[in-house]
Amino acid sequence: MTTTANIPRKLVNNNQRIKHAANIFGIHFPMRVEPFIYAITDKLAHEYNGGYWEFYALSNGGFYMAPCSETCFHVACENGFGGSMSADALGITVCLYAYSHLSFGDPSAFTEICAQQYHWLREYMLGHAEAGDILQAVD
Repeated sequence: MTTTANIPRKLVNNNQRIKHAANIFGIHFPMRVEPFIYAITDKLAHEYNGGYWEFYALSNGGFYMAPCSETCFHVACENGFGGSMSADALGITVCLYAYSHLSFGDPSAFTEICAQQYHWLREYMLGHAEAGDILQAVD
């Protein structure tokens, strides 16, 4: 278990991944959330070429996923940010992008869930070792 900003995270066990994501997002996870996160990652980190992702549950109710990799990724954002990020920081960044984007639209339970996930993940991120880069990337 890792703690950031006094919000512990816990790796979601392999046999709980589908259930955990479904409990948060329902059918929207495999249909909208997960593919969108991968698409954003492809756009921001050109050397990313797929792979296994870890799922993390935050003690404040938040959730994020990150590539399972020891590699640092060069990230280039449309806002002008460019820099290297760990796989964990990249995962947080792309999840924040996805949650923000998916929280807009006609008000619904799904958009509200995405907005809440954004705020919970952002709260966790503020204590992350790479918070400065993540903030610059999502600004």
